[in-house]
Amino acid sequence: MNCNRIREELVDVASGTPASPEVETHVRSCAECAEVLAGLRQTMALMDEWQTPEPSPYFDVRLRARLREEQARPHSWLEWLRKPALGVAATVLVAVGIGLFQGGHNLNDGAAMQSLQGPVEHTTVAQKGTAVGDLQFLEKNSELLSDFDALDVLDTQDVNSTQLN
Repeated sequence: MNCNRIREELVDVASGTPASPEVETHVRSCAECAEVLAGLRQTMALMDEWQTPEPSPYFDVRLRARLREEQARPHSWLEWLRKPALGVAATVLVAVGIGLFQGGHNLNDGAAMQSLQGPVEHTTVAQKGTAVGDLQFLEKNSELLSDFDALDVLDTQDVNSTQLN
Protein backbone atom coordinates (compact mmCIF):
# COMPACT_ATOMS: atom_id res chain seq x y z
CA MET A 1 0.00 0.00 0.00
CA ASN A 2 1.13 3.56 -0.68
CA CYS A 3 2.68 5.37 2.33
CA ASN A 4 1.23 8.75 1.31
CA ARG A 5 -2.30 7.37 1.33
CA ILE A 6 -1.75 5.69 4.70
CA ARG A 7 -0.30 8.84 6.27
CA GLU A 8 -3.51 10.69 5.42
CA GLU A 9 -5.41 8.18 7.53
CA LEU A 10 -2.87 8.12 10.38
CA VAL A 11 -4.17 11.39 11.87
CA ASP A 12 -7.60 9.83 12.31
CA VAL A 13 -6.08 6.67 13.80
CA ALA A 14 -3.98 8.75 16.25
CA SER A 15 -7.07 10.68 17.38
CA GLY A 16 -8.89 7.49 18.35
CA THR A 17 -10.64 6.22 15.21
CA PRO A 18 -10.17 2.47 14.79
CA ALA A 19 -7.66 1.61 12.07
CA SER A 20 -8.69 -0.37 9.01
CA PRO A 21 -7.01 -3.75 8.47
CA GLU A 22 -4.98 -2.29 5.57
CA VAL A 23 -3.58 0.50 7.77
CA GLU A 24 -2.73 -1.91 10.60
CA THR A 25 -0.84 -4.29 8.32
CA HIS A 26 1.02 -1.43 6.62
CA VAL A 27 2.05 0.18 9.94
CA ARG A 28 3.40 -3.19 11.14
CA SER A 29 5.44 -3.65 7.94
CA CYS A 30 6.62 0.00 7.44
CA ALA A 31 8.91 1.45 10.11
CA GLU A 32 8.55 5.04 8.86
CA CYS A 33 4.74 5.00 9.05
CA ALA A 34 4.90 3.36 12.50
CA GLU A 35 7.21 6.17 13.68
CA VAL A 36 4.86 8.83 12.24
CA LEU A 37 1.88 7.19 14.00
CA ALA A 38 3.76 7.11 17.33
CA GLY A 39 4.65 10.81 16.98
CA LEU A 40 1.04 11.70 16.15
CA ARG A 41 -0.21 9.77 19.19
CA GLN A 42 2.25 11.63 21.45
CA THR A 43 1.07 14.97 20.03
CA MET A 44 -2.59 14.04 20.55
CA ALA A 45 -1.83 12.98 24.16
CA LEU A 46 -0.17 16.37 24.84
CA MET A 47 -3.12 18.18 23.30
CA ASP A 48 -5.50 16.24 25.55
CA GLU A 49 -3.51 17.25 28.65
CA TRP A 50 -3.24 20.92 27.70
CA GLN A 51 -5.72 23.25 29.32
CA THR A 52 -6.49 26.72 28.13
CA PRO A 53 -5.53 29.46 30.57
CA GLU A 54 -8.41 31.26 32.21
CA PRO A 55 -8.65 34.98 31.54
CA SER A 56 -8.28 37.28 34.51
CA PRO A 57 -11.52 37.88 36.43
CA TYR A 58 -11.69 41.52 35.34
CA PHE A 59 -10.91 40.96 31.67
CA ASP A 60 -14.49 41.55 30.47
CA VAL A 61 -14.88 44.65 32.63
CA ARG A 62 -11.63 46.16 31.35
CA LEU A 63 -12.51 45.32 27.74
CA ARG A 64 -15.91 47.01 27.97
CA ALA A 65 -14.34 50.07 29.63
CA ARG A 66 -11.76 50.31 26.87
CA LEU A 67 -14.48 50.08 24.21
CA ARG A 68 -16.46 52.88 25.91
CA GLU A 69 -13.33 55.06 26.00
CA GLU A 70 -12.70 54.52 22.28
CA GLN A 71 -16.30 55.35 21.41
CA ALA A 72 -16.29 58.50 23.58
CA ARG A 73 -12.93 59.73 22.29
CA PRO A 74 -13.33 62.80 20.07
CA HIS A 75 -12.40 62.07 16.48
CA SER A 76 -10.60 64.58 14.31
CA TRP A 77 -12.16 65.59 11.03
CA LEU A 78 -9.18 64.15 9.13
CA GLU A 79 -9.58 60.71 10.67
CA TRP A 80 -12.28 59.75 8.18
CA LEU A 81 -9.69 60.14 5.40
CA ARG A 82 -7.97 57.02 6.70
CA LYS A 83 -10.75 55.03 5.13
CA PRO A 84 -9.74 54.63 1.46
CA ALA A 85 -13.21 54.79 -0.06
CA LEU A 86 -14.07 58.02 1.72
CA GLY A 87 -10.72 59.56 0.82
CA VAL A 88 -11.16 58.75 -2.87
CA ALA A 89 -14.74 60.05 -2.83
CA ALA A 90 -13.64 63.30 -1.17
CA THR A 91 -10.85 63.78 -3.72
CA VAL A 92 -13.24 63.24 -6.63
CA LEU A 93 -15.77 65.66 -5.16
CA VAL A 94 -13.12 68.35 -4.66
CA ALA A 95 -11.84 67.89 -8.23
CA VAL A 96 -15.35 68.05 -9.69
CA GLY A 97 -16.16 71.10 -7.58
CA ILE A 98 -13.06 72.94 -8.75
CA GLY A 99 -13.78 72.00 -12.34
CA LEU A 100 -17.35 73.22 -12.13
CA PHE A 101 -16.30 76.42 -10.41
CA GLN A 102 -13.67 77.20 -13.05
CA GLY A 103 -15.92 76.21 -15.92
CA GLY A 104 -18.88 78.18 -14.59
CA HIS A 105 -16.65 81.19 -13.93
CA ASN A 106 -15.46 81.23 -17.55
CA LEU A 107 -19.00 80.81 -18.87
CA ASN A 108 -20.22 83.72 -16.79
CA ASP A 109 -17.41 85.95 -18.08
CA GLY A 110 -18.27 85.11 -21.68
CA ALA A 111 -21.97 85.76 -21.13
CA ALA A 112 -21.22 89.13 -19.50
CA MET A 113 -18.93 90.17 -22.36
CA GLN A 114 -21.47 89.14 -24.96
CA SER A 115 -24.23 91.07 -23.26
CA LEU A 116 -22.02 94.21 -23.30
CA GLN A 117 -20.78 93.88 -26.87
CA GLY A 118 -23.75 92.24 -28.54
CA PRO A 119 -23.43 89.18 -30.75
CA VAL A 120 -19.79 88.21 -31.28
CA GLU A 121 -18.40 85.85 -33.89
CA HIS A 122 -16.27 83.29 -32.10
CA THR A 123 -13.05 82.34 -33.80
CA THR A 124 -10.30 80.35 -32.22
CA VAL A 125 -6.70 81.18 -32.96
CA ALA A 126 -4.32 78.26 -33.00
CA GLN A 127 -0.61 78.52 -32.32
CA LYS A 128 1.75 79.06 -35.21
CA GLY A 129 3.51 75.94 -36.40
CA THR A 130 0.56 73.65 -35.84
CA ALA A 131 -1.53 72.30 -38.69
CA VAL A 132 -4.57 74.32 -37.65
CA GLY A 133 -2.49 77.46 -37.21
CA ASP A 134 -0.95 77.07 -40.66
CA LEU A 135 -4.35 76.55 -42.26
CA GLN A 136 -5.69 79.66 -40.55
CA PHE A 137 -2.70 81.66 -41.77
CA LEU A 138 -3.23 80.45 -45.35
CA GLU A 139 -6.93 81.27 -45.20
CA LYS A 140 -6.35 84.80 -43.90
CA ASN A 141 -3.60 85.54 -46.44
CA SER A 142 -4.95 83.67 -49.46
CA GLU A 143 -5.24 86.77 -51.68
CA LEU A 144 -1.68 87.88 -50.92
CA LEU A 145 -0.27 84.42 -51.54
CA SER A 146 -2.17 83.90 -54.80
CA ASP A 147 -0.55 87.03 -56.31
CA PHE A 148 2.94 86.19 -55.14
CA ASP A 149 4.91 85.13 -58.24
CA ALA A 150 7.91 83.86 -56.29
CA LEU A 151 5.88 80.93 -55.09
CA ASP A 152 5.16 79.85 -58.66
CA VAL A 153 8.88 79.91 -59.46
CA LEU A 154 9.67 77.79 -56.38
CA ASP A 155 6.98 75.29 -57.32
CA THR A 156 8.39 74.85 -60.84
CA GLN A 157 11.94 74.44 -59.48
CA ASP A 158 10.76 71.75 -57.03
CA VAL A 159 8.98 69.88 -59.82
CA ASN A 160 12.04 69.99 -62.09
CA SER A 161 14.42 68.80 -59.34
CA THR A 162 12.19 65.86 -58.47
CA GLN A 163 11.97 64.83 -62.15
CA LEU A 164 15.73 64.85 -62.52
CA ASN A 165 16.22 62.53 -59.55
